[in-house]
Amino acid sequence: MLTINVRGENIEVTSSIREYVEKRISKMEKYFSDDSNPIAHVNLKTYPSKGTKVEVTIPLSYITLRAEEVNDDLYAGIDLVIDKLERQIKKFKTRVNRKSREGGSLKDIPLDDVTPEETEEDKSDIVRTKRLSLKPMNAEEAVLQMEMLGHEFFIFEDSETNGASIVYKRNDGRYGLIETNE
Repeated sequence: MLTINVRGENIEVTSSIREYVEKRISKMEKYFSDDSNPIAHVNLKTYPSKGTKVEVTIPLSYITLRAEEVNDDLYAGIDLVIDKLERQIKKFKTRVNRKSREGGSLKDIPLDDVTPEETEEDKSDIVRTKRLSLKPMNAEEAVLQMEMLGHEFFIFEDSETNGASIVYKRNDGRYGLIETNE
């Protein structure tokens, strides 16, 4: 069963908002197995310009689903985020099915709640630090995780070399791989 945590920033999460979020997100339960016990973290924000931002993150043992949407209408933003998440799930399932038909295996994808290290720099001051555990995977799995997170790069432990590697999205839309020397 999907557990839903709803949090508001600069907005009071009323019972009608909570019910709407729960109603929309609970429709996604069909994509999850009963034993996975996923938790959906929903963050609702309002801005002085009367815009709203809806963020939903669902960390699973094999992938982290994440989507966000900025919209003037909170309810429309919720709908758009759910649509994005469903597209991510369908894309992931398509790739898993394709990979299994090609003779490979994605059965043990260790992509649980890992996010790439992000830092924001202002005059060489480090203002944010994230720590992560590098999970062993191949470059294809790392690209898939990077796309699902909507990031431009992803750091992982290469399962073949056991060294740290980085995949990144190039300006031409293709992908690059940086491997470390051992």
